[in-house]
Amino acid sequence: MDDNLLNKNKNINRGFRSLDVWKESVELFAVVKTKIDELKTISFKVKAQIEDSAYSVSSNIAEGYCRRHLKENIQFLNIALASLGENYSQLFTLTNSGIVESTWFEEFDKIHYQLENKLIKMNKSYVEKLKNKENWNGDYVVRELIENYDSK
Repeated sequence: MDDNLLNKNKNINRGFRSLDVWKESVELFAVVKTKIDELKTISFKVKAQIEDSAYSVSSNIAEGYCRRHLKENIQFLNIALASLGENYSQLFTLTNSGIVESTWFEEFDKIHYQLENKLIKMNKSYVEKLKNKENWNGDYVVRELIENYDSK
């Protein structure tokens, strides 16, 4: 991952770039895309669906974060988790059909499982914050106060 790109042009809307789950989902897409590009026996449609489900994970993490509301962030994390489930199912099916090697799938599954568990944990913590009526620090005013205080 290019840290130079991640550290340029920072603002409150791009805060998702510091989330491990977002970074790991970007990496998961790269792993999946590399493998899918190698497969010559599956249709364009199947390849596109697999890439789309992997791509959707980081997109939904970012979109939920940028919505600036805890309930919406939770919803988009749920969508990211659903995309992870879809992606796992697609690649498991290809592995079960003998199209993808089980050794590659096992490596993919390690990365996928770790990301999935982190997203579940993050979402649970946000649901708890919502139940307890805690502030998520997702609004502009609170963030600006923190950033201004930290810069002094």
